Amino acid sequence: DPNEAIFYTSGRTSNEAAFLYQLMVRGLGTNNLPDCSNMCHESSGSALTETIGIGKGSVSLADMHQAELIIVAGQNPGTNHPRMLSALEKAKKNGAVIVAVNPLPEAGLMRFENPQTVRGLVGGGTALADDFLQIRLGGDQALFQGLGKVLLEEQRRPGSPHGGRVFDTAFIDEHTSGLGDYLAQLEAADWAEILTATRLTEEQIRATGARLLASRATVVCWAMGLTQHKHSVATLRDVVNVLLLQGNIGKPGAGVCPVRGHSNVQGDRTMGIFERMPADFHDALDAEFSFTSPRANGYDTVAAIAAMRDGKARVFLGMGGNFVRATPDSLVTEAALGKLSLTVQISTKLNKSHLHTGRQALILPTLGRTERDTQAGGDQRVTVEDSMGAVHASRGRLAPASASLLSEVAIVCRLAALMFSTPDGGTRQGAPAADWAGLAADYSRIRAHIARVVPGFEDFEAKVGRPGGFILPHGPRDSRTFTTESGKAHFTANMLEYPLVPAGRLLLQTLRSHDQYNTTIYGKDDRYRGIKNGRRVVFVNQADLDALEIANGDMVDLVSEWKDGVDRRAPEFRAVAYPTPVGCAAAYYPETNVLVPLDSTADTSGTPTSKSVVIRLEPAASRRDSR
Repeated sequence: DPNEAIFYTSGRTSNEAAFLYQLMVRGLGTNNLPDCSNMCHESSGSALTETIGIGKGSVSLADMHQAELIIVAGQNPGTNHPRMLSALEKAKKNGAVIVAVNPLPEAGLMRFENPQTVRGLVGGGTALADDFLQIRLGGDQALFQGLGKVLLEEQRRPGSPHGGRVFDTAFIDEHTSGLGDYLAQLEAADWAEILTATRLTEEQIRATGARLLASRATVVCWAMGLTQHKHSVATLRDVVNVLLLQGNIGKPGAGVCPVRGHSNVQGDRTMGIFERMPADFHDALDAEFSFTSPRANGYDTVAAIAAMRDGKARVFLGMGGNFVRATPDSLVTEAALGKLSLTVQISTKLNKSHLHTGRQALILPTLGRTERDTQAGGDQRVTVEDSMGAVHASRGRLAPASASLLSEVAIVCRLAALMFSTPDGGTRQGAPAADWAGLAADYSRIRAHIARVVPGFEDFEAKVGRPGGFILPHGPRDSRTFTTESGKAHFTANMLEYPLVPAGRLLLQTLRSHDQYNTTIYGKDDRYRGIKNGRRVVFVNQADLDALEIANGDMVDLVSEWKDGVDRRAPEFRAVAYPTPVGCAAAYYPETNVLVPLDSTADTSGTPTSKSVVIRLEPAASRRDSR
């Protein structure tokens, strides 16, 4: 059964490779196309598709530069998105106010020392954040409900200098629905509960509300800090609600900005790497390749691991990435892979996933993006899409590490040609009608197919040849058109939710160190947080260490607690006193992915709750032995 095979994709994959990969998989007869987006911005896509009709951000770099207020919530661009710091620096120089919302005081958001400018090298850099709201983990929904209450109060307050002009009523009346239900939810929201959830003061929230009142163009940026909680989708709906109140969608300098990390994680989804692509994509794909693609939903990442664990899957193929280290519940994932008949990794470098195999295992080495890709039709280029919907070409310049390395495109084409051929050299009945050898020889032929299947890519080859590439259409941003069922942007009423932690326990978030690129390359220093020569550290507020009778520097085990009653343990971590919010802790992944229960996922999106892990600290074996 084709549904016993799982085809994972990393965001490193180019548009061309991703498009052919999903075509091959659907030609085989399954939609089992989990990808890294399932674990990071799936909550963003779910919330944005529901509220504005498209699961992508609505801002461009020009909007960032023109914004009057930028709220950066649950994101650490200094470590995870360093190129964004330049955009924030330019916005700041243009007069923008920046509010940072984060449980940890992140150095890169406080001040940016741009190494490409004289000021950055010798002038002390640029102060970025005007305000820092040190929020409790999982309290962001409460914050945005509080901000909505501030706007509502000011809209209705007699004698307000804004004179009932806080809301953009013209925009709301013409382009939105659901305002009444949302306002009723705001009225019912309790300030005491908001302050409990956020651990902020009412004065802090009202001060940020005043920033919103003063701004004519607001951008809200976010990353994993908002997407990896049980209530993440509801949180992001409330982010959209606040922006809609003031008409901050579809005007210069304003909008939603989910910031993705991989070079093409957004492009892969655009190309069809998704277990639940809409019917119009399937229809276009079927017409282009004269076959019938499967319509039943496939597995996302969490469901794929469960299927492997439960014996419902037999084959795993990973197109890039480090699946074992990117996914939650590490021991469960490792054991699940070990039950398979075959595991295949298409990789540019060795990683831990190559050590956890099925009964048979293959490693298919492939060209890296920086290596020259020469095919029968000459040197090739590929394309990628960034977080802001910009598509540009990428061409490797370095000599390949080996003359025998195949590109990802070539690997997919050869696999597909083998799978879909008959013994007499024909094409298997029902398979996509594609010239796989011709596509491998000349990637422009792939782009011609994409142009006829994926909206926004018309005249693809010519547009990608322009300097800087091109911007994909975005209805809410370009014309305030919303492809929801009603044709309008949706206000939503969301019950307030936040994590509840038993006494003596902490709420853990997993995060990157500064010296880390995702799950494959990382070092042992974190200069922004003062850590040297070690990654097995847990950051805890001194007050919590005192209450737990743990000294700064003690070795502890981290034990997560979940309703299944299973103790998941990450042993031998050094406790480090750090200015986290009381009751909150932080530690690096992938070392702590073992603590994230597979079944603890965000409502609607299924994203693992890697920022909401209830843990207890126990003395490590080394510490117990010393006693």
